[in-house]
Amino acid sequence: MFVDEAKIFVKAGNGGNGVASFFRAKYVPKGGPDGGDGGRGGSVILEVDENLRTLMDFHYQRHFKAERGQHGSGGHKNGRNGADVVLKVPPGTLVRDEEGNILADLTEPGERVVIARGGMRGRGNAHFATPTRRSPTFAEKGEPGEERWVVLELKLLADVGLVGFPSTGKSTLISRISSARPKIAEYPFTTLVPNLGVVAVPDGRSFVVADIPGLVKGAHAGKGLGHGFLRHIERTAVIVHILDMAALEGRNPIEDFEVINRELELYDLELAHRPQIVAGNKMDIPEAQANLPVVERYMQERDIPFFPISAAVGTGVDRLLYAVADLLDTVEKPEVKREKEKRVVAEKPSPTEITVSREGDTWVVKGTNIERIVAMTDFENEYAIVHLQKRLKRIGVEDKLIEAGAKEGDTVRIGKMSFEFYPF
Repeated sequence: MFVDEAKIFVKAGNGGNGVASFFRAKYVPKGGPDGGDGGRGGSVILEVDENLRTLMDFHYQRHFKAERGQHGSGGHKNGRNGADVVLKVPPGTLVRDEEGNILADLTEPGERVVIARGGMRGRGNAHFATPTRRSPTFAEKGEPGEERWVVLELKLLADVGLVGFPSTGKSTLISRISSARPKIAEYPFTTLVPNLGVVAVPDGRSFVVADIPGLVKGAHAGKGLGHGFLRHIERTAVIVHILDMAALEGRNPIEDFEVINRELELYDLELAHRPQIVAGNKMDIPEAQANLPVVERYMQERDIPFFPISAAVGTGVDRLLYAVADLLDTVEKPEVKREKEKRVVAEKPSPTEITVSREGDTWVVKGTNIERIVAMTDFENEYAIVHLQKRLKRIGVEDKLIEAGAKEGDTVRIGKMSFEFYPF
């Protein structure tokens, strides 16, 4: 089974809470605060594993959660950091958020990206001791870890892509030249998923070939199997176009060639200029011999390499493989063009930026740092609340609310917390 798209939920670990603690020892009446910090929450990380070829693992498990950080304890003892969760993905994996924005384009073996960051550690009360506040009785809570749904999309990183109408013999060819064993039958769209195989040329060279499911007229707009599989051709260095020379289904090999090339061009103009070799298949059938002169003349006039073959019998296949290997030696692989160059993710605002807006009867304050500060405040501790109010005033949140028109007693929401506005 080939799974080339998966939607998964990832949850990073929360940061551990800091602790409010004081040193206690005989003959030490004022030992002072000694609360330790919590541990950092584990992150969820994607890592490229060159030994993987599909996203099958994510078909069976869709939820992943990293370990939370341990809480701190007295005696300045910090909690242990939570363990990261590393998810292995094959080369060519594109990562998007639910809105379709590109988060990462993973192509190189060992390449990593953090898709859910672990929460920051909460600080113990020892951090809040000052000359005027020698015995702080509050500590920070750990920051909640990030959580999100992400879509993983695999673009095959094959050297060669086999394209053509359904039932032209692509699956038969890949089964002959590699160890891949695709399903083969006498009806359209037998191949519903791309097949990948490693081809060994008799002279010792090798390359990876992908049997792309049959395309039809209108595929660039989603007809038939649609452009869901056209994307797999984008990163192939060479296209091998398979024609049904026998034309037993009433189609014309030259018309088939022009239709498929038009679909490739409409999907991505660069594909129209991708190096291409044409293989006229089913030459073991008498009707194919009758069509051969016309097709050969057509390809010669356009200076397109053409090889008559029979994938079923094996005739001409070795000559085709040598030609493909020779062409691969001379062309640059297009996978160096990384999708992140076309990144559409909006730039993140500055962590210190604060915005105030009105939603109904509620004032909503947004900002990366301010939301983090509120999330890490222990609202069950009145001293922690007073400390938060002072911080809000110091960084200008109160002034922004007053400038926006907030009145005493109005409801204010920051992150997930709502409270009444009383200027400090």
